[in-house]
Amino acid sequence: MRRAIWALMLAGALAGAPVMGQAVDPPRHATHPAANKQLLLPSAGVGLNALFFLAAGPEPKPTIILLHGLPGNERNLDLAQAIRRAGWNVLTFTYRGAWGSPGAFSLANSIEDTAAALAFVRTPDAVARYRIDPRRIVLAGHSMGGANAALVAAEADGLAGVALLDAANFSIRAEALAKGGEAEIAKVAAGFDDFGNALAGSSPDAVAREIAAKGKGWDLVPLAPKLARFPVLSLYAEYGIAAPNKALAAAIAAQPGARLTVAALPTSHGFEDRRLELGARLVAWLEGLVAGRGASVR
Repeated sequence: MRRAIWALMLAGALAGAPVMGQAVDPPRHATHPAANKQLLLPSAGVGLNALFFLAAGPEPKPTIILLHGLPGNERNLDLAQAIRRAGWNVLTFTYRGAWGSPGAFSLANSIEDTAAALAFVRTPDAVARYRIDPRRIVLAGHSMGGANAALVAAEADGLAGVALLDAANFSIRAEALAKGGEAEIAKVAAGFDDFGNALAGSSPDAVAREIAAKGKGWDLVPLAPKLARFPVLSLYAEYGIAAPNKALAAAIAAQPGARLTVAALPTSHGFEDRRLELGARLVAWLEGLVAGRGASVR
């Protein structure tokens, strides 16, 4: 029986068909195979550690900037691989002070770093070197990365889309911090128990205080009219931070001409037990952008 199962799997792989629900690797491109390129992404005078997942083929590729959350223990590199298999370049990087990138970490700096990444992929040198189609660039992020994607996209032009994966909205936390004072700051800081040695020049207390001081200015809901200029994907976790994501999706959907795709996945904030579904939904949405589909889906 086991040999028969493996025979079926091999036959499916050779035929280029999905095997037992999994994607099958495409054949190697003879002259321009898929590649990983390490680079230092310029931001605020330093080079951020970055890895470009480059899709196969000589032609310019649609490109997605994939942003990690706070502190970035979940880097979502499985999504990067799935997106590359679908023919997209994927730029990943770590913010200032995060995971060995130089400088000091702060939420404000991470927003600036996101804007720097978008500017970088639009430079003529990057477009030529990494075979980027500058007309098809998407900002995507998980948690804090989703907040960064929304905040930067709201001030950008010409994006092909924005993907928000259980995006954080720090304004809600800022309101609680304002009401609770030092006790609430201590509570929020204690909740950041997964920082480890990931963030240089920062601490759980410093991040909590930054949210208290600046978080109200990072409210995503008022950005809905600006975000609705682009196709938006909102995938949120029912057992994560669903309420803020529902509110943002509703605000975007209310905008004239909104092109919103939204789905709630029955999982927690890290999408731990829905990784295949998360990747499949994200890739399907990206493929729809390339095909020119942008109608709202609920």
